[in-house]
Amino acid sequence: MFDFHTHTVFSDGVLIPAELAQRAKNSEYQGVAITDHVDHTNMEWVLDNLLSGVKTLSVHAGLEVYAGVEITHVPPPLIPDLVDRARELGAQLVLVHGETIVEPVERGTNLAAIESGVDILAHPGLISAEEAGLAAENRVLLEISTRKGHSLTNGHVLEMARQNNSGLIMNNDAHEPGDLIPAELRRYIAYGAGMKEEEYLRAEENSRELQQQIIVKKR
Repeated sequence: MFDFHTHTVFSDGVLIPAELAQRAKNSEYQGVAITDHVDHTNMEWVLDNLLSGVKTLSVHAGLEVYAGVEITHVPPPLIPDLVDRARELGAQLVLVHGETIVEPVERGTNLAAIESGVDILAHPGLISAEEAGLAAENRVLLEISTRKGHSLTNGHVLEMARQNNSGLIMNNDAHEPGDLIPAELRRYIAYGAGMKEEEYLRAEENSRELQQQIIVKKR
C-alpha cells in the first residue's frame, strides 16, 4: 500500500517527516510521499529540506519515502511554470490542489493542472467530463480521497473517470496521525464511493506503477 499525498510541519501538517514515516510504517504502508503545500514563495525551501532528508529516511525507516509538492491555491495562469519549476528542483512527483468543494479553489485550477501534466490532480471536486477526458490523454491520475470533506465528491470523480477512461489513485491527504488509515478502511471508503473491486485494484495498481516511475527517475 502506497500513499502519494501527505503533509508535514513544512506546510499545514502536524508531524515532522520522521514521525509521518514511522506512523505510515506502523499502518503497513510500503511507501509514502511527502507533498507539502507550495506556491512560488516557498517551493524551493520545501523541496530543499525534503530532498535532503527523504533519502536517509528511506534507508532507515523501513519504507520508501518520496519528496513531492502539492501546488496549492495558485492562480491557474501561474500553475504551468510552477509545475516545471518543481520538476527542475527535483520533485519526485507533482500534485495540484484540485477544485474541492470544501475550499475556495479558483475555477480553472483543474484544467491548468491537467494541461501541465501533473502526476496527480488531488481531490478534483466536480471535475467536468472534458477535464476527465483530458486527464486520461495526459496520463494525469485523478484522486479518490479518504480525507473528510474532500471525499464528498468521490462518487462524482469516479463516474467521470469511468466515462472517460481516466486513471484513479487512492490517497489519504494526511495532515495528522488519524489520517493514515489502514488498508481495510481505505478499501471500504473506495466501496462507499461506488468503486467495484476491480476498479479499486486498478487504482492500487496505479499507485504501484507511479512508485516504479519515481524509482526510474531517481536512477
